[in-house]
Amino acid sequence: MSLISLLIALAAQRSLSSPVWQFSFYFRRYCQLAINNQWVKSPWQSSLSTFIFLLLPVVLVYVVLAAIDDTILHLVVSTLLLIVCFGCVQTRECYKNYLNSAFRGELTTCELHHQQLQQDKNLADMSFGQILVWLNFRYFIAIMIFFVLFGAPGALFYRLLLTLVENAALKKVECEQANEQMADDTEQVELAADDVESEVIGDSEDFTKHTATEQGYINHDAVECDYNAEVHGQLQKILFILEWPLVRIVAFCYMLVGHFSKAFPIWLESVFNFSQSPHSVLVNVAEKSEDFMIDEGDCSAEPCILVRLAKRTLLLCLAVVSLLIITGVIT
Repeated sequence: MSLISLLIALAAQRSLSSPVWQFSFYFRRYCQLAINNQWVKSPWQSSLSTFIFLLLPVVLVYVVLAAIDDTILHLVVSTLLLIVCFGCVQTRECYKNYLNSAFRGELTTCELHHQQLQQDKNLADMSFGQILVWLNFRYFIAIMIFFVLFGAPGALFYRLLLTLVENAALKKVECEQANEQMADDTEQVELAADDVESEVIGDSEDFTKHTATEQGYINHDAVECDYNAEVHGQLQKILFILEWPLVRIVAFCYMLVGHFSKAFPIWLESVFNFSQSPHSVLVNVAEKSEDFMIDEGDCSAEPCILVRLAKRTLLLCLAVVSLLIITGVIT
């Protein structure tokens, strides 16, 4: 039944662009529900609150599916949940907008779409095509593998963990920007206060500083920030451990659908490299698996070529998973 759910979800997710089919839609409401009911002050408040926030919906889905005796109903629920986990319409729209801008020759707009996607997903410095290869792994292939191995609860766990890591990184950037802005504002107010004080005679100096402080214009404390570096680090470690074997398996599939002889040395170097980041392993192998020449100023060639390669890899992974399910290796 998992194979049927997988095929239906992959076929349906492209045409279901409504917000109710997007994972972010339910993630925001889940965060708001947890905070309003005071289950947690924030999903990133502490390690305990974060893992409760992470595991609660996974356990709930597991219990609900275990209680369903009807096979058809179990299939429907699993498929709907998988479609939601696959949902990434914003990334797809960004890719379309990038290509439209590239075909019109708007290089500056292309760069803006590139930077926006890179910032939203908190990714390292990569080309637009490399970003798409990596997101194809995270939003499709990895979720597919987790669904096949651990069912709908497994797919939900991975997608929720991934979303928590991405949002924690965005919280970090927002807090850093807020603190920088506050430091600039404080410096400007202090300079203005000093200018006023220099023109005031006698005891009015203390009064001026006291007034500015009471009005809240001078505040040397950091902005209260909904970010916990320790929790973020723990989530990143878990995600790294989960993705480490999957990335190397998927990178091998990239070699099979591309230039095996060129990519194999790169893949072999990274097999037992525990320090190399997962995205660099996959991106390096993917680029070596596809032989292409790009004209200077052509910002559409590389993304299109790598996306076609990623689609072939996805089909190969789907074929392998289907074969394992049909032969009974995976139940």
